[in-house]
Amino acid sequence: TRTKYEVGEGLQQDILLAQLELSNLLDQQLKLEGARRNSVAKLNALLDRAANQPIRLPEEITEELPAIISENALYQLAEHSRALLASKHESINAAQARVDLAKKDFYPDFKLRASYGFRRDNPTGIDRDDFLTLGLSMNVPIFLDRKQAKAVDQRNSELMQQKYMLQDEWNNVRAQISQNYSDFQRATEQTILFKTGIIPQAKQTVASMLVGYQVNKVDFLNLVRSQITLLNHELQYWSAFAEANQALANLTAAVGKEEIYE
Repeated sequence: TRTKYEVGEGLQQDILLAQLELSNLLDQQLKLEGARRNSVAKLNALLDRAANQPIRLPEEITEELPAIISENALYQLAEHSRALLASKHESINAAQARVDLAKKDFYPDFKLRASYGFRRDNPTGIDRDDFLTLGLSMNVPIFLDRKQAKAVDQRNSELMQQKYMLQDEWNNVRAQISQNYSDFQRATEQTILFKTGIIPQAKQTVASMLVGYQVNKVDFLNLVRSQITLLNHELQYWSAFAEANQALANLTAAVGKEEIYE
């Protein structure tokens, strides 16, 4: 654009527009760099390291996203692997044990005791026999309706509460799996669309616009718009790629195991 302006074929406003768009890109770059520094600080905090310790990204990454097992298979895996669900099952077992113990109060309690006593001879030298003592006691539950029955009802209520808590937690786990499964599928489809369709088409558009601008058949504003559109599509591609990997990490956490891939 500057060259065309210098030879009298371009407009100064095109140069100013190019400088403005470049400044906008630099502003966006500063925002992204600031976001990266914030992410580095959060990652270092999770890793128990100094917040300003640098984190290096690999020079190259694999852009192919893995295939994962079906949604129902993820449910089954989570049901046997999620530690939180196992904890809820143990709480139910404990509540059931308390119910069983409370029901035993409906029956009498018998206590049998025995003791053997050794006796010394009396001072006159006469032998004294040892003695054996046997005892039997019994507690009879005569207030069943006012005491034992209410205790059983309370323990049954606690048991039902634990079951409802398990069902609620299981619903939350399945919701997490379904949501992240959907996010992964959507982000994967977006990355494929951008990589194989939108971005190649946008690059062709920019190349065509550039050729047309060089021979004065395309105005500079349309050329700039096409280039900005291409950059935005590339940013959207990497954003979708990051969302897909975040969904994979969330799926692993929701399931409780890393064996979620085909």
